[in-house]
Amino acid sequence: MTDLSILAVSLSREAAWGIVLSLSILWIGLGLYWGKKARSSEGFMLAGRNVGMALGAATAMATWVTSNTMMVAPVLALEKGIWGILAYSSAAFGLMLFAPLAIRIKKLLPEGYTAGDFFRQRYGGFGWGLFLVITLLYSITWLVTMAIAGGKLMEALGGIPYVQGMTLILSVCVLYTLFGGLFAVIGTDFIQSLIILIGVVTIGVLVLGKLDFGATYEHVSTYQPALLDVMMPVALLAFFNNMLFGFGEVFHNNVWWSRAFAMRDKVVGKAFFVSGLLWFPIPIAAGFIALAAGPLGVNVTDSSKVGPMVAEHVLSQSGMGMMAGVLILVVLFCSIASSIDSLLAATSDLVVKDVYCGLFGQELKEESFRRVAGSVILGVAVVAWIIALNEWNVGLVLYSAGGLVASLIWPVIAGLFWKQCNPLIVNIGVVAGCISGYVCFFAYEPYMAALVAAAVSMCFTLSSKWISPRPWPESNSKEPAS
Repeated sequence: MTDLSILAVSLSREAAWGIVLSLSILWIGLGLYWGKKARSSEGFMLAGRNVGMALGAATAMATWVTSNTMMVAPVLALEKGIWGILAYSSAAFGLMLFAPLAIRIKKLLPEGYTAGDFFRQRYGGFGWGLFLVITLLYSITWLVTMAIAGGKLMEALGGIPYVQGMTLILSVCVLYTLFGGLFAVIGTDFIQSLIILIGVVTIGVLVLGKLDFGATYEHVSTYQPALLDVMMPVALLAFFNNMLFGFGEVFHNNVWWSRAFAMRDKVVGKAFFVSGLLWFPIPIAAGFIALAAGPLGVNVTDSSKVGPMVAEHVLSQSGMGMMAGVLILVVLFCSIASSIDSLLAATSDLVVKDVYCGLFGQELKEESFRRVAGSVILGVAVVAWIIALNEWNVGLVLYSAGGLVASLIWPVIAGLFWKQCNPLIVNIGVVAGCISGYVCFFAYEPYMAALVAAAVSMCFTLSSKWISPRPWPESNSKEPAS
């Protein structure tokens, strides 16, 4: 997680409050409007299972554009060069490769609600429990990072006190998610995705207009030649680790499964693939902005602020003045909100369906669903708020979760496309993958966590196909053919 508090204040506090309150009123108003469509629990959780191509691709793309995309991608570029840029961009492959998985998910679980439905059917109670522990831990951690980023963003760019800014962005996302469920989340994501794309393209075009590519290459090759080294070991390691981290994060998390269940059968694969294509150039553009710092004469005293510093420099040089801070604030605010709302909705779905109804065996009637779901959304937000209150440094913790999410890559693939396996061996592999990932992260190299966890889990999963395999417990005509 990038420390946004070190950025210079670019806007007056009054201007910053005006911007964030205007955006907040817009999102809440749209949540109320779209909330009229959420008349049933299925409408609230899955938007009536009728999401089309444009909204489907936009919500997936916007959710994947987090504060880290806009802030950490430039840092990786500045520190690791070409491979640093590609390392973060490789997360797009997770969305693209989820496309065929999403098609399969729709065929196997036409009435599914959460990713937990899949793990319970395929890997029994133990595998289901493992999944819930991993995904809830990761989802809460991701949510906390977004809350911290929101507070730091408004404190850095507008002088809004951290607690006030963090509370505001969480409260706004909670309100419109409560009003409209996934209808509101997807609708606001569509608008937020347009704002993000326009902002990134604007900054990118202005940077390109200020650069001489020949001079840029000469400057980097003279003063930072390592950034052009395509064989930099740590950068190569970061590339493959980030790619597997992205696979594990998308393949297992209910944020993406809920969208698969919500989309129409005919568009689900295309929507995820297009969302990956749309997302792929964003970290590349952000990384390129960082490489332009030297040639543009921007004195980067701390790599963690390189992206906003270069953007603000270029916008100011282009005569936009205060608009520099406004554009940066709006783009980052939208990128954070588009992740927070999705996490609130998807995590509450898991808690309601898998924990409250599944583990606790509670019957949830239609007339009481909104009350229970609303309580869970509020509860999840309060937990995140409490953890973020002390400005918990979750960057290292979030990255260390690579071992957790990567250990679920192969079990998901096997469960979707194999006819049989040994679930016990797969579950043991998940545990072994998580443990080995954490050991490598703390004892050796952080970039090894996802790589090692995925490799260990893969060995166990492959073995499960040959050692005492058995058909899936709920085999039917919709099961895989091989």
